[in-house]
Amino acid sequence: MGRKLVFTSGKGGVGKTTMCANIGIALAMLGQKVVMVDADIGLNNLDVVMCIENKVTYDIADIVEGKCRLKQALIQDVDYPGLYILPSFHNYDTAHIAVSNFKSIIDTLSVGFDFVIIDCPAGIDAGFHRAVAAASEAYVVTTPHISAVRDADKVMALLNSYPLMNIGLIINRVRGDMVVSGDMMTAGDISRLLRCMPTGIVPDDDSVTVKSDIMRHDMECEVKQALMILAENILSGKRHMYDCTNDYRGVFGKLKVKLKKLF
Repeated sequence: MGRKLVFTSGKGGVGKTTMCANIGIALAMLGQKVVMVDADIGLNNLDVVMCIENKVTYDIADIVEGKCRLKQALIQDVDYPGLYILPSFHNYDTAHIAVSNFKSIIDTLSVGFDFVIIDCPAGIDAGFHRAVAAASEAYVVTTPHISAVRDADKVMALLNSYPLMNIGLIINRVRGDMVVSGDMMTAGDISRLLRCMPTGIVPDDDSVTVKSDIMRHDMECEVKQALMILAENILSGKRHMYDCTNDYRGVFGKLKVKLKKLF
């Protein structure tokens, strides 16, 4: 049986869906067979992030209604043969998809894949509970902003009520210069507030304009390095952290911090 991971967040806009996409690609690059499932029914964007919106023929709603077999709804990634996407539906009445229906789909997928990655809706409504109930592990994505951390804390409390094997924390869009200058919370601060050790830290890289598919590009950047470390942590259970503050230490580092503030 494959591992069933749900990526969730307390609020929208923290990069949860792009995190799912990039971690899915990274795990496929590491030789794993991966399927990504869009559980954000009605507001789904995973198909857009993965550039497959024009390839969708069947979706989760069609599977539930018996219009197609599960295998027919899966879309294979063009770059990685071991990576698949199960799209959601934009206008489907979510009341028609029961927790048992969704869990059955996820359990079936876990038989044929090493990883089933579930892109959970932001917030804590019915869509959240449907996605989490189908998973065996959860990863909460937050940014170092007080509103995001506060909402992540609420999500953590709810996740603790589920029989999950593991609950992890991913801190996204960390500005190393702001951490060094004291203008942004550190990973340690966030970890203590949420009472959870981070699984990975991903920087906010000004050189990256399109983060949704950064793992596909040959260009080397901070974000890509951090995402690969995160994927390896998820795969192996290790806790190697990308150091977002490394470039802002010492005399030249302090100069870079001052220049960042000016520009």
